[in-house]
Amino acid sequence: MLTSKIYLLFCIITGAKIHVNDAKQMTGLFGNPIGHKTDLLTAGNHGPALLQDVQFQEEMAHFDRERIPERVVHAHGTGAFGVFRVTNTEITKYTKADLFNKPRKQTEVAVRFSTVSGEKGSADTSFGEPRGFAVKFYTEEGNWDLTGLSAPMFFIRDASQFPSLIHATKRNVTSGLPEPNYRFDFFSLRPETLNMQTYVYSDNGMPDGYRNMPGFGVHAFRLVNKQNKHVFAKFHWITKQGNKNLDRETTFKLAGSDPDYAQRDLYTAISNRQYPSWTLKIQVITDDMIKDFKFNPFDATKIWPIDKYPLIEVGVMTLNRIPRNFFAEVEQLAFCPSNLVPGIEPSPDLLLAGRLFSYKDTQRYRLGANNQLIPVNHPKNQINTLTDRDGFMRTDNNEADAVNYYPNSFSSVRDNPKKRDSNITLKADSNDEIVVFRFDDSDDHNYEQARDYYRSLADDWKTRLHQNLAFHMKTIRQFIIDRQLNQLRLVDPAFADGVKQELNNFRK
Repeated sequence: MLTSKIYLLFCIITGAKIHVNDAKQMTGLFGNPIGHKTDLLTAGNHGPALLQDVQFQEEMAHFDRERIPERVVHAHGTGAFGVFRVTNTEITKYTKADLFNKPRKQTEVAVRFSTVSGEKGSADTSFGEPRGFAVKFYTEEGNWDLTGLSAPMFFIRDASQFPSLIHATKRNVTSGLPEPNYRFDFFSLRPETLNMQTYVYSDNGMPDGYRNMPGFGVHAFRLVNKQNKHVFAKFHWITKQGNKNLDRETTFKLAGSDPDYAQRDLYTAISNRQYPSWTLKIQVITDDMIKDFKFNPFDATKIWPIDKYPLIEVGVMTLNRIPRNFFAEVEQLAFCPSNLVPGIEPSPDLLLAGRLFSYKDTQRYRLGANNQLIPVNHPKNQINTLTDRDGFMRTDNNEADAVNYYPNSFSSVRDNPKKRDSNITLKADSNDEIVVFRFDDSDDHNYEQARDYYRSLADDWKTRLHQNLAFHMKTIRQFIIDRQLNQLRLVDPAFADGVKQELNNFRK
C-alpha cells in the first residue's frame, strides 16, 4: 500500500479518486474527529445557525488570525536551504568562530532573498533598489545571521535616518499610491545616498533572478582570533552562476506576466537539481590600515576598494532544498544582525548599531517574544537560558526545575569566561584611552556604607534588624545561611553574630 502522502500526490496528479478507507481521519485542532465538514449546524434544514457549532467557531476563529504582520521592509521574498562548506581555513588567522575551524567543515544554512520596499504582493523584478540576501548559519555555537544585500553599500550611514529612508520609498501617506516624489526628495536632501543610487540604477540594480546576483554583508565586522587579536572584515558572496541582469523594459514585462519570476527561477532550478552556489570571500583591514582611508571605513555608504584590500576565499554555499511549507519556513524565518557567534563582533558602524536592536525588536512584534523556538529559527545547539523565560507560545522546558535568575546556587547553567566578548580600546578626543568591556563590578565598595549605617543604629534598632533578618532566613538552606553570615561579617562582625544568635533563638 502506498504511504498516505504518496497516495494523495498520486491521486492529485492522475485525477484518481481517494478511497475513503485510505483517507486520514479529519480532526479539529485538538484532535477531536470531524464527521461532517461542509455545513453549519442549524435548527431545521434552512436554519437558523446555532451558537453551539464549535467546529465552525474553531475554524473561523483560526482563519481570522492566520495572517501575521507583513515585514515593513523585505516583505516580498523567498527562501531556500542548503549547506556552507569551508574551502580555505586562512580565515582562522582572523577569527575563532568554530564554523570555519576545519577544512571542508559543513554548516547548515537558510537563505532569504527579497526585494526591499515593495509589499508582499509586489513584483520581485522591481528595479532601482537592492535585493535582500540574508544567510542564517546554524553553527555549533548558535545561529549567525549575515544579513546583507545584492549591493556592497547602503543609502545611509546613520541608523537615525532609517525610518525616514523607508518611509520615503513607500506609498503616499494620503492617497496610498506610489510616490516617486518622496524617494527622490529624500535622496536629493541626503547626498550620502548617491553612491547607492548610482549602483542600483545601473544594470546591477536589476538582477536576473536571485541565482545570478551577488551578495554583500555591507557592514564591516570585527573578527577576533584565539589570541584575542582583531581585524575588521567585510563579507562578499560571489555567485558561481555568474552575474546576470535584466534591462528595464524586461522587468516591466515580467512584473505583469510573472511577478514571482525570481522565486520561480530559484525553485525551478533547485527542483531540477541545478543547485545554485556562491563563494564566500572576505576583505580584511587592520587598525594600522584605517589611517590610510580618506573616509570612515565603517561608513556603510562606502566600499573598500578590492584592488587595495583583496578578496580572500573562505568557502562555498550551495542551496539544495526549497521550503516544505512556505509560511513555516520563510514567512517565519527571522534574521537579526545581532545573532553573532564568538569570533565575530560588531564594528563601530553607525548603521549596524541601529540594526542590532531593530531587527530583533521587529521579530518580537511579528512573531512573538519566543520566535527563537520556531523550528526554522531554532539553533541546532541547545538553548540554555535562565532569565529569558515564559511569554506567549513558550514550548520548551527551559530548565523548568531550575531558577530564573543569575547568579544562583541551584542550576548547572553557567556563563563561560572563554566565550567573553573581546575588549576594545578607544581613544577619546582628549587622547585618553577608553576600554570597552564587560567589567566585573561585583566587588566595588560593597561594605563601607552598610557598615556606616549599621554602626549608626541604636542598640534596640540593631536588635530588631538582627531579628528581622533571622526571621526571613530561618527556613533557608544552611549553606546559604553560612554565606549570608559571611557577607554580614564583612560589614561588621557584630552584625553577623547578632543575626546568628537570633537564628539560634528561632530554632529553640
